[in-house]
Amino acid sequence: MAKLTLEQERAREYVLMRYERQYEGEGLIAGVDEAGRGPLAGPVVAAAVILYPGAEILGINDSKQLSEKKREALYPEIVEKSMAVGVGIVGPGRIDEINILQATYEAMRKAVGTLCFRPDLLLVDAVTIPGLDGIRQVPIIKGDAKSLSIGAASIVAKVTRDRIMREMDGIYPEYGFAGHKGYGTAAHVEALKTYGPCPIHRRSFINHFI
Repeated sequence: MAKLTLEQERAREYVLMRYERQYEGEGLIAGVDEAGRGPLAGPVVAAAVILYPGAEILGINDSKQLSEKKREALYPEIVEKSMAVGVGIVGPGRIDEINILQATYEAMRKAVGTLCFRPDLLLVDAVTIPGLDGIRQVPIIKGDAKSLSIGAASIVAKVTRDRIMREMDGIYPEYGFAGHKGYGTAAHVEALKTYGPCPIHRRSFINHFI
């Protein structure tokens, strides 16, 4: 993909702010997204981000469309230019207990609940989060590529989860978590067959592999 010029980056950011502009009269707006619904191992992580009005963060996009290096570079800028950042983490045991969808909602509720300011409106990637009565929610399909706030949240969630998985790689090096981050790559599946599951594997996800 060709690198965008500064003018193009600013034009893209302006487009990404359309939902924030649309709802700016409704009070504090938080973008909410998650990372890690699909992996065979590790937690699901959600983030909620309230950006300062007029914050300029060039390069925001769906975290899956950015390199790990780019996400890590954007992370401190997002934190610096946010009024509040909240993170919610739900581990593999809880995922097995209540299923990944409910665990994702739980992580999102935790992320919103850890914000130091209560948002008046949530822009959420694709879903409406149950159990958050009193806060208006606007679900946006592919919101991480359409809203600056959701895109920022997607990067915070992804970077947080990737860091956790790199730490897990130091504890369980035989699985290669630093590389695939728990996703079901051929190498990961082969390691599962060789060593069996470790404590951070999601049993409900791996039953058909072992």
